[in-house]
Amino acid sequence: MDKKNDITEEIVWKQMKKIMEAVPQKAPLIHCITNPISIHDCANVILASGARPIMAEHPEEVREITASAAALGLNLGNITDARRTSILLSGEEAARRGIPVILDLVGIGCSGLRRSIVQEFLAMRETCTEDGNRSPLILKGNLSEIRALAGMAQGETVNVSGVDASPQDVVNDGTRDAVAEEIRGLAERYGAVVTATGKTDVISDGVQTYLAENGSGRMASITGTGCMVTALTAAYLSERMLLPAALLGAVMFGICGERAAGDWKGSGTYQIRLMDELSICRWETIEKCRKVRRWLH
Repeated sequence: MDKKNDITEEIVWKQMKKIMEAVPQKAPLIHCITNPISIHDCANVILASGARPIMAEHPEEVREITASAAALGLNLGNITDARRTSILLSGEEAARRGIPVILDLVGIGCSGLRRSIVQEFLAMRETCTEDGNRSPLILKGNLSEIRALAGMAQGETVNVSGVDASPQDVVNDGTRDAVAEEIRGLAERYGAVVTATGKTDVISDGVQTYLAENGSGRMASITGTGCMVTALTAAYLSERMLLPAALLGAVMFGICGERAAGDWKGSGTYQIRLMDELSICRWETIEKCRKVRRWLH
């Protein structure tokens, strides 16, 4: 039996608590290569977790920076030639050293260029694999982006307008089981954790799959929230527990998004209040406010 089958929901929650407590104590260095639209907020989210951000992206230095980091966060948003090169160089360095990575698949449904980067990245990861053990990886995106990834795996092209999820790509009572199985299968295929974000987040390592329903519609009033979830997850990846890190990043951000939305005054103050909530969030708040359940197939 796969040892992952022996991990209960209670153990996952204990691991999440351990991660949340360990990161501020250790202050790990987190290397993020992200887009200029959200880079400031991503750095601050990492600081709020208790980790230390470094946002280096020059191709001539990224290998060295990644080598000294505890985790690597990569984001395909607003891609440039230099950032493409840096993402692949840092990804290779991380794979060779076993440094955990989260790759945010921003816009792969609407851009052939971004799909080609993902294909190169995943192929490179396979070549860096030793003893049959793939390097630790989280693949994250909205449901449309995750389905574009699934299409790539089958040699198909899924076209999406823009970087937002398509209206038909939602998790509801009628689609929940099919989507959860889709995400689980993709995680199994790539030997990675897959996070599909939305009103309901679906997170799977190929064996265990969780549905998380924390969040607020107000989160769509500001740009970069998905990028911030990636940065937060990268900070928690430093403890090298992939599924708990992915679940913690999604649930904590969703809870903070809910709490920041109270007494709404507008998107400007909401952005500030969201960062406030992230910086003061404690495990007790997550235990009290979580809306998470394990999907059993």
